[in-house]
Amino acid sequence: VQLQASGGGSVETGGSLRLSCAASGNIFYIQVMGWYRHTPGEQRELVASITNGGTTKFGDSVKGRFTISRDSDKTTIFLQMNNLKPEDTGVYSCHAIITTHDHYGTDYWGNGTLVTVSS
Repeated sequence: VQLQASGGGSVETGGSLRLSCAASGNIFYIQVMGWYRHTPGEQRELVASITNGGTTKFGDSVKGRFTISRDSDKTTIFLQMNNLKPEDTGVYSCHAIITTHDHYGTDYWGNGTLVTVSS
């Protein structure tokens, strides 16, 4: 299984960015997909996630500004980040819990993508 993330970049405060993450490989069932971020001086935190059933969850600091969606195959997720703030700067990593045809409920991580918000 691979998680391929794309998007990210540098924007000014108030700007928008969109991240995407595509899961591929020996996938039987995706239980949840989402994004975590690692910001300077802070521990990794949940940004947003979406379950197979469509339930979404957001970190408190991004509620009302970020949305998470997915394609019809439920293998690609999108994180729309609006009204970005300097404190959103960090490395965003895609995460998924996936059941393959061989293993149940395994954690997978994609490549991190850097988001930089300048003031």
